[in-house]
Amino acid sequence: MKPRKIPLRMCLGCGEMKPKKELIRAVKSNEGEISLDLTGKKNGRGAYICRSAECFRLARKARKFEKSFQCRISDEVYDSMEKELADNE
Repeated sequence: MKPRKIPLRMCLGCGEMKPKKELIRAVKSNEGEISLDLTGKKNGRGAYICRSAECFRLARKARKFEKSFQCRISDEVYDSMEKELADNE
């Protein structure tokens, strides 16, 4: 049998390609709401980030989430995402 292909995604913070299961997905829903998707199954446009707070801070500082989702993101949304990430580390 052929070995199973492991899907890779790039972290917005560090820029490394990692297996999809090791990363956390951030989602912009059809209504424009942005949140973390810990299950990886929510509907909407997704962007991936490592499970570390450092990668989250790098992506936030470089506005990688805003570039990926093509919209402006408020500080309150960033703060709630960072808190949710810290709770799940």
